[in-house]
Amino acid sequence: MSFSLKQPIVYVARDLERTLGLSLTTKGYYIISNYTPFANSLSKGRKNVLLIKNKELLDTRDLLSHSSAQEFIRALKNPQILVFKNTPLLEKMCTQNGFKLLNPSAELSNLVEEKISQVQWLGNLKKFLPAHEVKAAKEIKWQNKKFILQFNRAHTGSGTVLVESESQLKEIQKTFPDRPVRITKYIEGMMLTNNNVVCGKNTLCGNINVQITGIAPFTNREFATVGNDWGYAHKILNSKQKKEYEKIAKAVGEKLGQNGWRGLFGIDVMLEIKTGKLYLIEINARQPASTSFESQLQQKKSKTGLTTFQAHLLALLGEKKSGAKLTSIIDGAQITQKVMPLKNKISVKKISQNIAKFCKDKFAVFLYENTEIESDWIRMQSSKGILKDQNTLNKIGEKCRDLSLSILKN
Repeated sequence: MSFSLKQPIVYVARDLERTLGLSLTTKGYYIISNYTPFANSLSKGRKNVLLIKNKELLDTRDLLSHSSAQEFIRALKNPQILVFKNTPLLEKMCTQNGFKLLNPSAELSNLVEEKISQVQWLGNLKKFLPAHEVKAAKEIKWQNKKFILQFNRAHTGSGTVLVESESQLKEIQKTFPDRPVRITKYIEGMMLTNNNVVCGKNTLCGNINVQITGIAPFTNREFATVGNDWGYAHKILNSKQKKEYEKIAKAVGEKLGQNGWRGLFGIDVMLEIKTGKLYLIEINARQPASTSFESQLQQKKSKTGLTTFQAHLLALLGEKKSGAKLTSIIDGAQITQKVMPLKNKISVKKISQNIAKFCKDKFAVFLYENTEIESDWIRMQSSKGILKDQNTLNKIGEKCRDLSLSILKN
């Protein structure tokens, strides 16, 4: 659909890729991000994009406080600020500078996302969760069967532990005896996820995809999310399961809306292989990382339909689309190589050469300049699925793996 903004929106993000749910040519859309050669190649010559050069990459708060960013924003008439993930510090900064921040409350986001408070917040929606308990780590008794242990705060699997032995549990209890944790029944299954948008009293349900988790060489963490496959999800889910998934998403969306939420949120749902039952595992009260690519896939499929990112912006602006639905997609995938501990420094020039060859096969690739281990490094995107089955890559996925290996091995 033809899309433009009545008032300027300035998206401030550490990584430019997070902002690409809309075309850079969209009227009224402005971006502030870090300068990297790769980001510059995507936005070169565009007056609506400000890339800030610094010795180290700046986070969103530092970008927003930069003098050139302040000047860029104040040159616009009635600008509104959008960020990837809201925080109390960002809210305070926007208030101090007289900037209107579009994102929902950081306090509500934290309440919904954090593992302990999330259970309390869900109320009667806890029925969608697997069997679980919340207690201090020292109070857990080993029952001779593995279980999932989660600390209150986590991101992309870093706070989630599969406890498989009594000795492993004792080590956690020794280190964090009084820390409250959420323990959940271990379910053998496949993780699904999707992006949804709260628009007033309505929840627009996005496209279900398989969450690609823990596959080497993309990560060394068992529960780290490394990608999404929209095509494979449609191959494994029947119509009854899709309806049940939508029921869970709408229930969570309705409760979020009652609490004043607007815009994007994501849910993670486990499909139990043995029974085919669906369990709510996670709620991401923010823009999920897959939003940009999903929106690009939607735009390619339908020039007239509503993309997930467009719906997000309309919801934040308080505009209601009567009877609106998100454009459906049944194929496409992305996977991200995480930063790994390496003995030798890898030449950026050599990485770029490998990426250039890879892109000839109609892949899109985003190169991040993050240095923290297990942060995003190389994001690879395809209009076709990359999974053969739950833990196996198909031929397209193998090309992504080969690119990662060629770079990791230098």
